[in-house]
Amino acid sequence: MTENTANSPSAPTIRPLRPEDESQWRALWNGYLEFYQSSLAPEIYDTTFARLCDPARTHQRALVAERDGKLLGLVHIIFHSHNWRIEDVCYLQDLYVAPDARGLGLGRALIEATYKLADDAGCPTVYWMTQEFNETARLLYDRIATLTPFIKYQR
Repeated sequence: MTENTANSPSAPTIRPLRPEDESQWRALWNGYLEFYQSSLAPEIYDTTFARLCDPARTHQRALVAERDGKLLGLVHIIFHSHNWRIEDVCYLQDLYVAPDARGLGLGRALIEATYKLADDAGCPTVYWMTQEFNETARLLYDRIATLTPFIKYQR
C-alpha cells in the first residue's frame, strides 16, 4: 500500500449521495445527460436529487465516487417488484464517470457497489441498459454482466 502524501491524491471511495453534494452531482448528471444528447427541466433535477437523498425512499438510491472532496462518478439505483420473482430486483438506471476520472476503475467500483446493495437487500438481479453506440462502457459491461437479447420499446 502506498502512503498518501500531500502531493498524491487519496484513493477514491464509493459512498451514498449526500445533500451537500448537490452542485457536484448536478454537474455529473448533466454530463451523463449530454452524453445521451438529452436535457431535463430544472424541476426534474431538483425532484430527482431530493428523492435520491431522502432516507425514507429506500427503493431509490444514489452512490457517488469521491476523491479528496471531489465527486468523480455517480450511479442511480431503483429497487422494484418483479412479477417473475418473489424478491425485488435492482435497476441500475444511470452510471457516469467524469471524463478526467475514466480509467481508474470507478465504473466497475460503482457497479460492484450496486451489486452489494442489491445483495444486502436480497435482490438476486441487477440490470441496466445502454445504447448500442456506447462501446467503451460496453467493454466493461461485457466483463461483469451478461448481455441479454431483449429489445426495449417505449411509449
